Amino acid sequence: MLLKVLSPRRVVYEGTAHAIQLAGDLAEFEIMDYHAPIVSLLRPGNVVVDGQHKIPINRGMVKFSGNECVILVEEASAQMASVVHEDVGQK
Repeated sequence: MLLKVLSPRRVVYEGTAHAIQLAGDLAEFEIMDYHAPIVSLLRPGNVVVDGQHKIPINRGMVKFSGNECVILVEEASAQMASVVHEDVGQK
């Protein structure tokens, strides 16, 4: 699937993924390739891409449809945001 994680200031992550773990507003859940369409609020935690890349967020929302996942987020602290840059750069 195509994954885009967007904040008001920048594209946090863009790439392909097979599984995305999210902290939903009621419970944690996972979206895999060709999942049924879904829209959900996200609570503070990590967006985990393919079990390897962690993207810390404060809050956000996710929309999955047509094998494309778009996550709109409030970024966590600047320190955590720099960790995302390092992690994504290794991919």
